[in-house]
Amino acid sequence: MGTELSPGAMPYPQLRLNLDALDNNIRVMAAWCRDRQVDLAPHVKTTMSAPIITRQLAAGAVGVTVATVDQVAAALGWGHQRVLVANEVVDQYGLTRIRTWLEEDPGREIRCFVDSVAGIDAAAQVFRGGTTTGLEVLLDVGTPGGRTGVRSLQEAVQLAGPVRDAPGLRLVGVAGYEGVVPNSRADETVAAVDRHCRLVRDIFLEAAPFFETPRPVYSMGGSAFPDRVADYLPDAGQVPGTRRILRSGCYVTHDHGTYAGVSPVPGLIPALTVRAVVLSVPEAGIAVVGAGKRDLPYDAGLPVVLSAQTADGDPKIGAAAAVRSLFDHHAVLTGVSGLDVTDMVDFGISHPCSAFDRWPEYVVTDGQGRDIDVWRTDFHRSSLDAVRVGITRR
Repeated sequence: MGTELSPGAMPYPQLRLNLDALDNNIRVMAAWCRDRQVDLAPHVKTTMSAPIITRQLAAGAVGVTVATVDQVAAALGWGHQRVLVANEVVDQYGLTRIRTWLEEDPGREIRCFVDSVAGIDAAAQVFRGGTTTGLEVLLDVGTPGGRTGVRSLQEAVQLAGPVRDAPGLRLVGVAGYEGVVPNSRADETVAAVDRHCRLVRDIFLEAAPFFETPRPVYSMGGSAFPDRVADYLPDAGQVPGTRRILRSGCYVTHDHGTYAGVSPVPGLIPALTVRAVVLSVPEAGIAVVGAGKRDLPYDAGLPVVLSAQTADGDPKIGAAAAVRSLFDHHAVLTGVSGLDVTDMVDFGISHPCSAFDRWPEYVVTDGQGRDIDVWRTDFHRSSLDAVRVGITRR
């Protein structure tokens, strides 16, 4: 699962994963879900890295969640047969790829979301007269001003009938996403999350007569607010056979920023850092490090300086700095003391979903920070199966 690169040969800057912390987080989240009688199908867009996902499934995850059809291809390539696309798929090319995969292996489970009659019609055009089981879909419930998904109980119930009547489609559940709010524990934010969780549960109960499966799925995100999701889960007896599934993804590495501030799951440990070299100390109190927007996530807060060491690996005790600004390949640090050119700085990051996609390879370390392996990500799998599924793209 590693690459031909050895850890010592990796260039700087580096994305670095603490394997001990990763395995801890996988164990912690698996236990948290077991205690609440909820399954986990982690959203693997966070890492898109096969060795990590293998560990999540080995710990009890019931499948994987993805965001795009290309990510379905990656998951199938890794050997995973149960894939939930937590998104609408409405284009003929994407739907035809899914149909082809299902026809290749009827044992596969590939599901996606719907939130409109137009989307239902698009899927029915491709799946009419298709696979034995057809395309299994979940009603997508959104939030006002948010992303995809119906906004009301009435809209959802009105959509359930057309799904049931559409040739080649089967309604198998309801899904929501409570995360399109500021990641904070402010009272108004938690109240908004609770409103959404109640709405999704109400829709699930009202739509139950339309389900075309003995094991209907109730699915929620659950990365920042899994405790709120758990408080509004439908009871096991309300809809017989219900499977309650979280799609949490960011727990696997946690972070030093947004999720560290809001996650209610005790015992999660930040597992991800970026190491970069001090390139210049052009003024007193200022240092420039060789890592920037191409290397460090910044959509949910700037990285934080954790520690520093010399080029030979000796700790720089008392070194201090803070990130002021990021450029494409540079971070400007202020309040600098104890840093010199050629020193190495370790940064903690916020929002792991915006970290892994910058790196085709990353260094794996043990709990003491020693390099032990190099793993890969797979965010850019080729879509050259277009010829195989009989689609010509122009």
